[in-house]
Amino acid sequence: MALVPLNLFATHDGKSKRQHITCVYKCGDACSKPVPNRSDNEYFGDVVKALSRRSMLQAGGVAVLAVGAGSVLAACSSESQPAASSTASSAAPAEPPPGMNFASVAPNSEDAVVVADGYQQAVVISWGDPVLPGAPAFDVNNQTGDAQRGQFGFNNDFAGLLPIPGSRNRFLLVTNFEYVTPQFMFSGYDPDAPTREQFDVEIAAVGMGVVEVERTADGLKPVMGRYNRRITADSPMTLTGPAVGSEFVKTAADPEGRTVAGTFANCAGGVTPWGTVLSGEENFQDYFGAAEGSPAPAPVQADRLDRYGVSLEPTELKWETFDPRFDLVATPNEPNRFGYVVELNPWDPNSAPVKHSAMGRLKHEGANIYITDDGTVVAYTGDDERFDYMYKFVSSKKMQDPGPDMSNTAAMAHNMTILDEGTLYVAKLSSDIPPSEIDGSGELPPSGSFSGTGTWLPLLRSGPDGQAESLVDGITAQEVAVFTRMAADKAGATKMDRPEDFEANPKTGKVYVALTNNSKRGAPGEAGPDAANPRNDNKSGQVLEITDNHAGTDFTWDLLLVCGDPDAADTYYGGFDKSKVSPISCPDNLAFDSHGNLWISTDGNALDSNDGLFAVALDGPNRGEVKQFLTVPLGAETCGPVVTDDLVTVCVQHPGENDENSIDDPQSRWPEGGNGTARPSVVAVWKNNGQIGV
Repeated sequence: MALVPLNLFATHDGKSKRQHITCVYKCGDACSKPVPNRSDNEYFGDVVKALSRRSMLQAGGVAVLAVGAGSVLAACSSESQPAASSTASSAAPAEPPPGMNFASVAPNSEDAVVVADGYQQAVVISWGDPVLPGAPAFDVNNQTGDAQRGQFGFNNDFAGLLPIPGSRNRFLLVTNFEYVTPQFMFSGYDPDAPTREQFDVEIAAVGMGVVEVERTADGLKPVMGRYNRRITADSPMTLTGPAVGSEFVKTAADPEGRTVAGTFANCAGGVTPWGTVLSGEENFQDYFGAAEGSPAPAPVQADRLDRYGVSLEPTELKWETFDPRFDLVATPNEPNRFGYVVELNPWDPNSAPVKHSAMGRLKHEGANIYITDDGTVVAYTGDDERFDYMYKFVSSKKMQDPGPDMSNTAAMAHNMTILDEGTLYVAKLSSDIPPSEIDGSGELPPSGSFSGTGTWLPLLRSGPDGQAESLVDGITAQEVAVFTRMAADKAGATKMDRPEDFEANPKTGKVYVALTNNSKRGAPGEAGPDAANPRNDNKSGQVLEITDNHAGTDFTWDLLLVCGDPDAADTYYGGFDKSKVSPISCPDNLAFDSHGNLWISTDGNALDSNDGLFAVALDGPNRGEVKQFLTVPLGAETCGPVVTDDLVTVCVQHPGENDENSIDDPQSRWPEGGNGTARPSVVAVWKNNGQIGV
C-alpha cells in the first residue's frame, strides 16, 4: 500500500480550483452575489452572543484564518498543530478494510484520468455520442438542436447504473446533464450575441438521459437499446403535490398549472428501491431574466425572487431572448416551476417525468432514499447554497414490491406517488460544546470531536390529490411547497455550509452529508461558526455523520471529516492519523460500496490538485482513513460516482474549463487527445479478474 504524504507536493493557497467561467454557467456566479438567505435564524442557540474575543476579532477580519488565502503555512507550523494524540486513534490502524485495499493516487495536475495502480479505465460515453436511432455522429463543427436531441448531453453530473432484469451484463445508465458552457461547445462563440442555433443546441444538451450499456472486457459500451431516451429543457413533465393548480405555477401555456416544459440545472440524484431515478433541479435561477430597464416586481414577488437568487436582468445565456418562458416579465411564474425533485421511470420510455412539489422547492442537490423496517420511505435532500438547509421527507405511504423485473405495474404506479404524500422537515442542529470553544479556527474542542443533537422541524404535510396542510404559522400549504426556503427560514432551520449530497449507509443506516464549502462563513453580517460548521472562511468543507430516527424528528450528529490540508490544525480526519491520509477538499457527491465504506467525489479542490474520488473508512481503528482512488483531468469535476463490487464509474464534468481558454484555445483535449475536443464523459474503472479494493 502506497500513501503519499501531502508535504511532497506543492504548497496550497487555500483557493478553490473551480474557474470563474464554471461558476458563471453552473451556478450563476452565486459566490460573487449577495447570500440569498437573509434570515436572522439563530445558529446553535445563542452561539453568536457568546463568541470569544478571538472569534470576534476573526469575524471582523482582524485575525488571519487557517484556511484563508496565504495562511496555510502558518497553520502548518509545529506551534499551531495539535499533538498527534489529540486526533489519532488510540489503537494502531489495522490493514485497510475490504474495499479500500488499493494504492492511493497521489495528488496531481495531469490532463488525464489517473487511477489506482492495477486498475483499468475506459471512457463509456461522451458528449455528442448518439443514443437514439438516427442520431448523427458527433461533429463539433456541425451541431444542431435536432442532432443534440438524439445525442448524449453536455456536462453530465449524476449517474445511476441499473441492472436490466434478465439481461446479463446489461445496464441502464441514467444521467443528468447539468448545464452548458457555450465557450467550450461552439467555435467563435460570442457571449454578447448567441445565435438561435446555439440556443437550440443548448436546450437539447441539458436535462437527463437513459442509455443501455453492456459490460465487456473493455469496460461499459453503449447500446442502441429500447430504453434509450433523452429528456431536455422542453420535454413535458408532470407537476404533482400541493403546488399543482396554485396561482404560483399557472402560466398562459399551462393554465392548469400541472404540465411543465422541461427540466434543467439537474445536479445530483439517487436511485430509488423501486427502480426509478431522482434528479435534483439545482441552480435553475440563472436561466430566467429580463431586459435592462424592466419594471421592478411588487415587494412580495421581489422578496421571493431574491430568496432564490433570481434577478430581473439579462442572463448570461440569454435564453429569454429566444423563448418568452425564460423572460420574467412575460412569464413571471415560470421560475416557480423549477427547483423540484424530478422522478424518472427509466423502464417506461413513454412516461413523463414527475416533479414532486411535496418535497419542496429549493436548489436540490439531489435526493436519496432510506427505507425503514416497516416500509416507510425517507428521502433526504440538501439545498446547495451558502447558509441554506438540510431537509427530509417522510412518506405516509409504504413501498410496494415492483417485482424483480419491474413488471408489477400497479406497484410501480403506487410507488411513483409515494413522494407526493408525507411530511417535509428541515433540520435544526444544536451542540453542548461551549461557544467559547468554537472560535472559527476549526481546531477541535477539548472533547476531541464536533458533535451534537438535532431536531427535524415540520414544514408541510401532504395528502392525496394535492391536499396539504402547512405546519408553519402564517404561510399557506401552497406557499410552503413553492417558496420552501422562506418557510424554513420562519421555522428556524440551521444555516449550513452548502449541504450537497446525502447518502444513507446501507449497513448502519447512518446518514452522511457533504458540506462543500462556504467562504462567507464568519464574514461581516453573516452567520458565524458553529459546531457543525466550525470554520470561518471555509474553503474545503466537511462531512457530517447523522444518526437519525429516520421516521421521527430527533437525531444526533458528528463531523466525520473537516476537510483540507492534513498538515493544518483546522482539519480533522475522524481521529485517524492525518499524516497517513490522502488530502481531500470540497466534498460533493457520495456513494457507498457493499462493504460500508463511504466514497466521496470532489468539486473545486482547494489543495492545488485535480478533483478526484476518495474512499473513507467509517468504523474501527481505520475510521477517518481517506484514500484517493482516482483523479480527473485538468479543469474537470468528479461527479456521480457509482461503486459496485467490481466496477466504479464517474462522470467527468467540464474538462478543460479554464478562464483563459475556450474550445478554440483549449487547455484540455481529453478524452479525444491529439487535436480533439474536450468532452464531458462517463468513465468506467475496474480490475481485471478482481474486485474493487479487495
